[in-house]
Amino acid sequence: MNTLKVGDKVPSFSAKDQDGNTVNLSDYKGKKLIVFFYPKASTPGCTAEACNLRDNYAELQSNGYELLGVSADSEKRQTNFRNKYEFPFPLLADEDHTVINAFGVWGPKKFMGREYDGIHRKTFVLDGDATVLKVIDKVKTKDHAAQLLDQ
Repeated sequence: MNTLKVGDKVPSFSAKDQDGNTVNLSDYKGKKLIVFFYPKASTPGCTAEACNLRDNYAELQSNGYELLGVSADSEKRQTNFRNKYEFPFPLLADEDHTVINAFGVWGPKKFMGREYDGIHRKTFVLDGDATVLKVIDKVKTKDHAAQLLDQ
């Protein structure tokens, strides 16, 4: 797993959001962007994380941040997740792992004694030129916004 680090430039990407719209990294040029990766929509940890970001969205925006959630779920699953919890930010349905591989968050994981490949829960903060300013490896799902706002 070759994860992006602080100071790295994010390679250009495009992926479909929950509504089938194409989202490009270049759409966020000149804006601070938070890209958060989560393993699976509608699971307890992912729901807690996304809801915490939703509940603090206004504060994140007032600090100049845009948000983008990413998982390998289908558009339909992302749509259901967004609609059920009323997320005000797009969720990318990265089924072909374009964005996941660009950030290097796919790799070996361990859960309940078994090993498998999957998405690592990580968050990246980018500047307006798509350079990584901050990487959060140990995401606190219930208090994630505080991790982002704590500079």
